[in-house]
Amino acid sequence: MRVGTVSFALPEFNLNKRLISLLAFVALSAITIFGQQREWTEQEQVDFLRKHWEAPIALQGKPNADWSPQEGSLAPESCGSCHPVQFNDWKTSVHSHSVGPGLLGQTPTFLHEEPTTLQSCYLCHAPLAEQQEMISSGAKLRKNAHFDATLQTKGLTCAACHVRKNQRFGPPRRDGSLVSSKPPDQLSHGGATRTPAFERAEFCRGCHQFESDGYALNGKLLENTYNEWKNGPYAAQGIQCQQCHMPDRRHLWRGIHDAEMVKSGVKIELQVSQQKYSPGDKLDATLTLTNSGVGHYFPTYVTPRILLRMEILDSNGQVVADTIKEDIVGRQITLNLDREIADTRIPPKGVHIFHYTSTVDRAGLSLHAEVIVYPDEFYARFYEAKLAGRLSLIERQRLSQALEDSRKAVYKLFEREFPL
Repeated sequence: MRVGTVSFALPEFNLNKRLISLLAFVALSAITIFGQQREWTEQEQVDFLRKHWEAPIALQGKPNADWSPQEGSLAPESCGSCHPVQFNDWKTSVHSHSVGPGLLGQTPTFLHEEPTTLQSCYLCHAPLAEQQEMISSGAKLRKNAHFDATLQTKGLTCAACHVRKNQRFGPPRRDGSLVSSKPPDQLSHGGATRTPAFERAEFCRGCHQFESDGYALNGKLLENTYNEWKNGPYAAQGIQCQQCHMPDRRHLWRGIHDAEMVKSGVKIELQVSQQKYSPGDKLDATLTLTNSGVGHYFPTYVTPRILLRMEILDSNGQVVADTIKEDIVGRQITLNLDREIADTRIPPKGVHIFHYTSTVDRAGLSLHAEVIVYPDEFYARFYEAKLAGRLSLIERQRLSQALEDSRKAVYKLFEREFPL
Protein backbone atom coordinates (compact mmCIF):
# COMPACT_ATOMS: atom_id res chain seq x y z
CA MET A 1 0.00 0.00 0.00
CA ARG A 2 1.17 3.53 -0.74
CA VAL A 3 0.23 6.55 1.35
CA GLY A 4 1.87 9.90 0.70
CA THR A 5 5.39 9.01 -0.39
CA VAL A 6 6.09 6.08 1.93
CA SER A 7 5.50 2.47 0.86
CA PHE A 8 4.80 -0.27 3.36
CA ALA A 9 3.27 -3.73 3.23
CA LEU A 10 0.07 -4.79 4.99
CA PRO A 11 -0.75 -8.41 5.92
CA GLU A 12 -3.02 -10.15 3.45
CA PHE A 13 -6.21 -10.17 5.46
CA ASN A 14 -9.26 -7.94 5.43
CA LEU A 15 -8.92 -4.63 7.26
CA ASN A 16 -11.56 -1.95 7.29
CA LYS A 17 -10.69 1.42 5.83
CA ARG A 18 -10.37 3.21 9.15
CA LEU A 19 -7.92 0.65 10.51
CA ILE A 20 -5.83 0.86 7.34
CA SER A 21 -5.85 4.66 7.58
CA LEU A 22 -4.85 4.50 11.24
CA LEU A 23 -1.94 2.17 10.50
CA ALA A 24 -0.84 4.41 7.65
CA PHE A 25 -1.03 7.48 9.87
CA VAL A 26 1.00 5.83 12.64
CA ALA A 27 3.67 4.74 10.15
CA LEU A 28 3.91 8.18 8.57
CA SER A 29 3.84 9.97 11.92
CA ALA A 30 6.66 7.82 13.24
CA ILE A 31 8.79 8.53 10.22
CA THR A 32 8.13 12.26 10.51
CA ILE A 33 8.78 12.38 14.27
CA PHE A 34 12.15 10.74 13.92
CA GLY A 35 13.10 12.98 11.02
CA GLN A 36 13.36 10.16 8.50
CA GLN A 37 10.79 11.31 5.97
CA ARG A 38 12.00 9.97 2.63
CA GLU A 39 12.50 12.38 -0.26
CA TRP A 40 11.58 11.59 -3.85
CA THR A 41 14.65 10.65 -5.85
CA GLU A 42 15.27 12.01 -9.33
CA GLN A 43 14.45 8.64 -10.88
CA GLU A 44 11.24 8.32 -8.86
CA GLN A 45 10.09 11.69 -10.15
CA VAL A 46 10.91 10.73 -13.73
CA ASP A 47 9.06 7.43 -13.33
CA PHE A 48 6.09 9.19 -11.75
CA LEU A 49 5.79 11.65 -14.64
CA ARG A 50 6.06 8.89 -17.23
CA LYS A 51 3.21 6.97 -15.63
CA HIS A 52 1.18 10.07 -14.77
CA TRP A 53 1.09 11.24 -18.37
CA GLU A 54 0.42 7.93 -20.06
CA ALA A 55 -1.96 8.92 -22.83
CA PRO A 56 -4.81 8.77 -23.13
CA ILE A 57 -5.55 9.07 -19.42
CA ALA A 58 -7.53 5.97 -18.44
CA LEU A 59 -11.09 6.05 -17.13
CA GLN A 60 -11.11 6.85 -13.44
CA GLY A 61 -13.57 4.11 -12.48
CA LYS A 62 -15.90 4.31 -9.50
CA PRO A 63 -14.83 6.46 -6.54
CA ASN A 64 -14.79 5.04 -3.01
CA ALA A 65 -18.27 4.07 -1.87
CA ASP A 66 -18.10 6.18 1.30
CA TRP A 67 -17.03 9.35 -0.51
CA SER A 68 -19.52 12.14 -1.03
CA PRO A 69 -20.57 12.95 -4.62
CA GLN A 70 -18.42 16.05 -4.38
CA GLU A 71 -15.33 14.03 -3.38
CA GLY A 72 -15.75 11.67 -6.29
CA SER A 73 -16.60 14.30 -8.88
CA LEU A 74 -14.25 15.21 -11.75
CA ALA A 75 -15.97 18.56 -12.33
CA PRO A 76 -13.75 21.62 -11.73
CA GLU A 77 -16.59 23.25 -9.80
CA SER A 78 -16.44 20.46 -7.23
CA CYS A 79 -12.71 21.02 -6.78
CA GLY A 80 -13.38 24.74 -6.47
CA SER A 81 -15.54 24.31 -3.40
CA CYS A 82 -12.39 23.58 -1.37
CA HIS A 83 -9.82 25.22 -3.67
CA PRO A 84 -11.53 28.49 -4.68
CA VAL A 85 -8.36 30.44 -5.49
CA GLN A 86 -7.10 27.77 -7.87
CA PHE A 87 -10.54 27.31 -9.42
CA ASN A 88 -11.10 31.03 -10.01
CA ASP A 89 -7.64 31.32 -11.55
CA TRP A 90 -8.28 28.33 -13.80
CA LYS A 91 -11.55 29.82 -15.06
CA THR A 92 -9.62 32.77 -16.51
CA SER A 93 -6.95 30.61 -18.14
CA VAL A 94 -6.54 29.37 -21.69
CA HIS A 95 -6.45 25.85 -20.23
CA SER A 96 -10.12 26.13 -19.27
CA HIS A 97 -10.98 27.00 -22.89
CA SER A 98 -8.87 24.34 -24.60
CA VAL A 99 -12.09 22.78 -25.90
CA GLY A 100 -13.63 25.82 -27.53
CA PRO A 101 -15.66 26.50 -30.65
CA GLY A 102 -12.59 26.02 -32.86
CA LEU A 103 -12.14 22.38 -31.84
CA LEU A 104 -15.85 21.69 -31.42
CA GLY A 105 -16.49 23.12 -34.88
CA GLN A 106 -14.28 20.43 -36.36
CA THR A 107 -15.45 17.59 -34.13
CA PRO A 108 -18.38 16.33 -36.29
CA THR A 109 -16.12 15.96 -39.32
CA PHE A 110 -13.35 14.38 -37.30
CA LEU A 111 -15.71 11.87 -35.66
CA HIS A 112 -17.05 10.87 -39.06
CA GLU A 113 -13.85 10.91 -41.10
CA GLU A 114 -10.78 11.07 -38.85
CA PRO A 115 -11.54 9.84 -35.30
CA THR A 116 -7.89 9.02 -34.64
CA THR A 117 -6.91 12.61 -35.49
CA LEU A 118 -9.50 13.84 -33.01
CA GLN A 119 -8.07 11.52 -30.37
CA SER A 120 -4.64 13.05 -30.88
CA CYS A 121 -6.12 16.52 -30.33
CA TYR A 122 -7.82 15.35 -27.15
CA LEU A 123 -4.53 14.12 -25.68
CA CYS A 124 -3.86 17.72 -24.65
CA HIS A 125 -7.12 19.61 -25.15
CA ALA A 126 -9.32 17.17 -23.19
CA PRO A 127 -7.09 14.37 -21.91
CA LEU A 128 -9.50 12.61 -19.54
CA ALA A 129 -11.10 9.51 -21.07
CA GLU A 130 -14.43 10.74 -19.67
CA GLN A 131 -14.15 13.79 -21.96
CA GLN A 132 -13.94 11.80 -25.20
CA GLU A 133 -16.76 10.53 -27.40
CA MET A 134 -14.69 7.54 -28.51
CA ILE A 135 -12.30 5.44 -26.48
CA SER A 136 -9.55 3.02 -27.46
CA SER A 137 -10.41 -0.65 -27.48
CA GLY A 138 -7.31 -2.52 -28.54
CA ALA A 139 -6.31 -1.13 -31.91
CA LYS A 140 -9.78 0.26 -32.57
CA LEU A 141 -12.02 3.02 -31.26
CA ARG A 142 -15.44 2.39 -29.79
CA LYS A 143 -18.22 4.55 -28.43
CA ASN A 144 -17.43 5.69 -24.88
CA ALA A 145 -20.23 4.77 -22.49
CA HIS A 146 -18.69 7.09 -19.87
CA PHE A 147 -18.51 10.17 -22.11
CA ASP A 148 -19.45 13.38 -20.28
CA ALA A 149 -20.20 16.17 -22.76
CA THR A 150 -20.35 18.80 -20.03
CA LEU A 151 -16.95 17.79 -18.69
CA GLN A 152 -15.53 17.83 -22.23
CA THR A 153 -16.31 21.52 -22.69
CA LYS A 154 -14.34 22.32 -19.50
CA GLY A 155 -11.11 21.66 -21.42
CA LEU A 156 -7.97 20.98 -19.43
CA THR A 157 -9.55 20.46 -16.02
CA CYS A 158 -8.19 20.09 -12.49
CA ALA A 159 -8.54 16.32 -12.76
CA ALA A 160 -6.39 16.19 -15.89
CA CYS A 161 -3.36 17.09 -13.79
CA HIS A 162 -4.39 15.99 -10.30
CA VAL A 163 -6.50 12.81 -10.51
CA ARG A 164 -5.60 9.27 -11.58
CA LYS A 165 -7.86 6.28 -10.77
CA ASN A 166 -9.72 8.62 -8.42
CA GLN A 167 -6.57 9.23 -6.38
CA ARG A 168 -5.44 12.84 -5.93
CA PHE A 169 -1.90 14.05 -6.61
CA GLY A 170 -0.18 17.38 -6.11
CA PRO A 171 3.01 19.25 -5.22
CA PRO A 172 4.60 19.34 -1.75
CA ARG A 173 2.81 21.46 0.82
CA ARG A 174 3.86 25.07 1.22
CA ASP A 175 6.08 24.05 4.14
CA GLY A 176 7.79 21.52 1.86
CA SER A 177 6.33 18.46 3.59
CA LEU A 178 5.01 15.51 1.61
CA VAL A 179 2.54 14.18 4.20
CA SER A 180 -0.31 15.61 6.24
CA SER A 181 -0.52 15.69 10.03
CA LYS A 182 -4.01 14.17 9.74
CA PRO A 183 -4.81 10.53 8.96
CA PRO A 184 -6.15 9.97 5.42
CA ASP A 185 -9.69 9.12 6.59
CA GLN A 186 -10.00 12.65 7.99
CA LEU A 187 -9.05 14.22 4.67
CA SER A 188 -11.31 14.89 1.70
CA HIS A 189 -11.02 12.16 -0.97
CA GLY A 190 -8.43 10.41 1.22
CA GLY A 191 -5.88 13.19 0.91
CA ALA A 192 -3.31 13.43 -1.87
CA THR A 193 0.01 11.93 -2.86
CA ARG A 194 2.49 14.79 -2.99
CA THR A 195 5.57 14.91 -5.16
CA PRO A 196 8.03 17.59 -6.30
CA ALA A 197 7.51 16.27 -9.84
CA PHE A 198 4.65 18.79 -10.07
CA GLU A 199 7.20 21.60 -9.83
CA ARG A 200 9.42 20.39 -12.67
CA ALA A 201 9.32 21.69 -16.23
CA GLU A 202 8.93 18.07 -17.33
CA PHE A 203 5.41 18.13 -15.92
CA CYS A 204 4.45 20.46 -18.79
CA ARG A 205 6.44 18.60 -21.41
CA GLY A 206 3.74 16.20 -22.60
CA CYS A 207 1.57 18.92 -24.09
CA HIS A 208 4.30 21.41 -24.95
CA GLN A 209 6.83 19.24 -26.72
CA PHE A 210 6.64 16.84 -29.65
CA GLU A 211 8.73 13.72 -29.48
CA SER A 212 11.90 13.63 -31.56
CA ASP A 213 10.07 11.73 -34.32
CA GLY A 214 7.06 14.09 -34.21
CA TYR A 215 5.81 16.34 -36.98
CA ALA A 216 8.49 18.74 -38.17
CA LEU A 217 8.97 21.38 -40.87
CA ASN A 218 12.33 22.48 -42.17
CA GLY A 219 13.98 20.12 -39.70
CA LYS A 220 12.26 21.71 -36.68
CA LEU A 221 9.49 20.16 -34.58
CA LEU A 222 6.17 21.95 -34.82
CA GLU A 223 5.92 22.01 -31.02
CA ASN A 224 9.31 22.42 -29.37
CA THR A 225 8.76 24.60 -26.30
CA TYR A 226 10.29 22.30 -23.70
CA ASN A 227 13.46 21.82 -25.74
CA GLU A 228 13.72 25.57 -26.34
CA TRP A 229 13.65 26.04 -22.57
CA LYS A 230 15.99 23.13 -21.89
CA ASN A 231 18.60 24.37 -24.37
CA GLY A 232 18.34 27.97 -23.19
CA PRO A 233 19.77 29.91 -20.25
CA TYR A 234 16.87 29.45 -17.82
CA ALA A 235 17.08 25.68 -17.52
CA ALA A 236 20.76 26.04 -16.62
CA GLN A 237 19.72 28.40 -13.82
CA GLY A 238 17.11 25.95 -12.52
CA ILE A 239 14.18 28.21 -13.49
CA GLN A 240 11.19 25.99 -14.27
CA CYS A 241 8.11 26.69 -16.41
CA GLN A 242 5.97 26.99 -13.28
CA GLN A 243 8.00 29.87 -11.87
CA CYS A 244 6.89 32.15 -14.71
CA HIS A 245 3.56 30.65 -15.74
CA MET A 246 2.35 29.65 -12.25
CA PRO A 247 3.93 32.25 -9.93
CA ASP A 248 3.11 31.63 -6.27
CA ARG A 249 1.33 28.47 -7.51
CA ARG A 250 -1.37 30.55 -9.20
CA HIS A 251 -3.28 28.50 -11.79
CA LEU A 252 -3.20 31.24 -14.43
CA TRP A 253 -0.77 29.99 -17.09
CA ARG A 254 -0.51 33.43 -18.66
CA GLY A 255 1.17 33.45 -22.05
CA ILE A 256 0.98 35.04 -25.49
CA HIS A 257 -2.70 36.00 -25.01
CA ASP A 258 -1.90 38.19 -22.01
CA ALA A 259 -0.40 41.61 -22.82
CA GLU A 260 1.04 42.21 -19.36
CA MET A 261 2.70 38.80 -19.31
CA VAL A 262 4.29 39.45 -22.71
CA LYS A 263 5.42 42.94 -21.69
CA SER A 264 7.20 41.41 -18.71
CA GLY A 265 9.19 39.14 -20.99
CA VAL A 266 10.28 41.45 -23.80
CA LYS A 267 11.95 44.83 -24.22
CA ILE A 268 11.05 47.18 -27.09
CA GLU A 269 13.12 50.22 -28.08
CA LEU A 270 12.63 52.83 -30.82
CA GLN A 271 15.72 54.73 -31.94
CA VAL A 272 16.11 57.43 -34.61
CA SER A 273 19.24 58.76 -36.26
CA GLN A 274 18.81 62.36 -35.04
CA GLN A 275 16.56 64.40 -32.78
CA LYS A 276 15.40 67.00 -35.33
CA TYR A 277 14.80 66.77 -39.07
CA SER A 278 14.44 69.29 -41.86
CA PRO A 279 12.77 68.76 -45.24
CA GLY A 280 15.10 66.71 -47.41
CA ASP A 281 16.76 64.87 -44.52
CA LYS A 282 16.96 61.09 -44.54
CA LEU A 283 15.29 59.33 -41.61
CA ASP A 284 16.92 56.18 -40.24
CA ALA A 285 15.07 54.39 -37.45
CA THR A 286 15.26 51.03 -35.74
CA LEU A 287 12.67 49.18 -33.72
CA THR A 288 14.42 46.62 -31.53
CA LEU A 289 12.54 43.73 -29.95
CA THR A 290 14.55 41.81 -27.33
CA ASN A 291 13.52 38.52 -25.76
CA SER A 292 14.68 39.67 -22.35
CA GLY A 293 12.72 37.32 -20.11
CA VAL A 294 10.81 34.66 -22.06
CA GLY A 295 12.15 31.21 -21.24
CA HIS A 296 11.69 29.86 -24.76
CA TYR A 297 11.49 31.28 -28.27
CA PHE A 298 9.26 34.30 -28.66
CA PRO A 299 6.75 33.30 -29.82
CA THR A 300 7.23 29.59 -29.28
CA TYR A 301 4.51 28.15 -31.50
CA VAL A 302 3.26 28.61 -35.09
CA THR A 303 -0.09 30.19 -34.21
CA PRO A 304 0.93 33.73 -33.11
CA ARG A 305 2.28 36.54 -35.26
CA ILE A 306 4.03 39.65 -33.94
CA LEU A 307 3.70 42.58 -36.34
CA LEU A 308 6.19 45.46 -36.23
CA ARG A 309 5.05 48.52 -38.17
CA MET A 310 6.53 51.95 -38.84
CA GLU A 311 5.02 54.77 -40.91
CA ILE A 312 5.07 58.54 -41.37
CA LEU A 313 2.12 60.64 -40.23
CA ASP A 314 1.32 64.13 -41.53
CA SER A 315 0.31 67.09 -39.36
CA ASN A 316 -3.30 65.80 -39.34
CA GLY A 317 -2.28 62.37 -38.11
CA GLN A 318 -2.89 60.74 -41.49
CA VAL A 319 -0.51 58.17 -42.94
CA VAL A 320 1.70 59.58 -45.70
CA ALA A 321 1.39 57.50 -48.86
CA ASP A 322 3.97 54.77 -49.44
CA THR A 323 5.61 55.14 -46.00
CA ILE A 324 4.21 52.04 -44.31
CA LYS A 325 6.75 49.30 -43.70
CA GLU A 326 6.15 46.12 -41.74
CA ASP A 327 8.15 43.26 -40.31
CA ILE A 328 7.00 39.99 -38.78
CA VAL A 329 8.30 38.01 -35.84
CA GLY A 330 7.00 34.46 -35.80
CA ARG A 331 7.08 31.09 -37.46
CA GLN A 332 4.99 31.29 -40.60
CA ILE A 333 3.71 28.08 -42.15
CA THR A 334 1.17 27.13 -44.80
CA LEU A 335 -2.36 26.23 -43.71
CA ASN A 336 -1.94 22.60 -44.72
CA LEU A 337 1.23 22.39 -42.60
CA ASP A 338 3.36 21.24 -45.51
CA ARG A 339 5.87 24.11 -45.69
CA GLU A 340 7.62 26.65 -43.50
CA ILE A 341 7.54 30.10 -45.09
CA ALA A 342 9.77 31.89 -42.60
CA ASP A 343 11.01 31.64 -39.02
CA THR A 344 11.95 34.94 -37.39
CA ARG A 345 11.24 33.98 -33.78
CA ILE A 346 13.58 35.29 -31.11
CA PRO A 347 15.46 32.83 -28.85
CA PRO A 348 15.91 33.59 -25.13
CA LYS A 349 18.07 36.72 -24.73
CA GLY A 350 18.00 37.16 -28.52
CA VAL A 351 17.27 40.36 -30.45
CA HIS A 352 15.23 41.20 -33.56
CA ILE A 353 15.94 44.55 -35.25
CA PHE A 354 13.56 46.20 -37.72
CA HIS A 355 15.25 48.89 -39.84
CA TYR A 356 13.26 51.73 -41.37
CA THR A 357 14.33 54.47 -43.78
CA SER A 358 12.40 57.30 -45.38
CA THR A 359 12.86 60.86 -46.63
CA VAL A 360 11.42 63.75 -44.66
CA ASP A 361 9.75 65.77 -47.44
CA ARG A 362 7.94 68.43 -45.39
CA ALA A 363 7.58 69.96 -41.96
CA GLY A 364 5.14 68.72 -39.32
CA LEU A 365 5.71 65.02 -39.85
CA SER A 366 5.94 62.29 -37.19
CA LEU A 367 7.28 58.76 -37.12
CA HIS A 368 4.71 56.31 -35.80
CA ALA A 369 5.86 52.89 -34.56
CA GLU A 370 3.83 50.05 -33.10
CA VAL A 371 4.04 46.38 -32.24
CA ILE A 372 0.82 44.36 -32.54
CA VAL A 373 0.33 40.81 -31.26
CA TYR A 374 -1.96 38.39 -33.09
CA PRO A 375 -2.03 35.42 -30.66
CA ASP A 376 -4.21 33.24 -32.92
CA GLU A 377 -3.20 34.46 -36.37
CA PHE A 378 -2.79 30.98 -37.85
CA TYR A 379 -6.11 29.83 -36.39
CA ALA A 380 -7.86 32.90 -37.82
CA ARG A 381 -6.61 32.08 -41.31
CA PHE A 382 -7.57 28.44 -40.82
CA TYR A 383 -11.12 29.27 -39.70
CA GLU A 384 -11.57 31.66 -42.62
CA ALA A 385 -10.56 28.92 -45.02
CA LYS A 386 -12.90 26.39 -43.39
CA LEU A 387 -15.82 28.81 -43.44
CA ALA A 388 -15.38 29.23 -47.19
CA GLY A 389 -16.28 25.55 -47.66
CA ARG A 390 -19.39 23.45 -47.12
CA LEU A 391 -20.33 23.07 -43.47
CA SER A 392 -23.30 22.04 -41.38
CA LEU A 393 -25.13 24.77 -39.49
CA ILE A 394 -23.57 23.83 -36.15
CA GLU A 395 -20.08 23.67 -37.65
CA ARG A 396 -20.53 27.08 -39.24
CA GLN A 397 -21.83 28.61 -36.02
CA ARG A 398 -18.96 27.25 -33.97
CA LEU A 399 -16.22 28.16 -36.42
CA SER A 400 -17.68 31.64 -36.88
CA GLN A 401 -17.50 32.11 -33.12
CA ALA A 402 -13.93 30.78 -33.09
CA LEU A 403 -12.95 33.25 -35.81
CA GLU A 404 -14.52 36.13 -33.88
CA ASP A 405 -12.71 35.07 -30.70
CA SER A 406 -9.36 34.89 -32.50
CA ARG A 407 -9.82 38.40 -33.87
CA LYS A 408 -10.74 39.75 -30.44
CA ALA A 409 -7.51 38.35 -29.03
CA VAL A 410 -5.39 40.89 -30.96
CA TYR A 411 -3.73 43.61 -28.85
CA LYS A 412 -1.19 46.41 -29.18
CA LEU A 413 1.99 45.69 -27.27
CA PHE A 414 3.85 48.92 -28.02
CA GLU A 415 3.16 52.32 -29.63
CA ARG A 416 5.28 55.46 -29.97
CA GLU A 417 5.00 58.64 -32.01
CA PHE A 418 8.17 60.66 -32.57
CA PRO A 419 7.85 64.23 -33.97
CA LEU A 420 10.31 64.79 -36.80
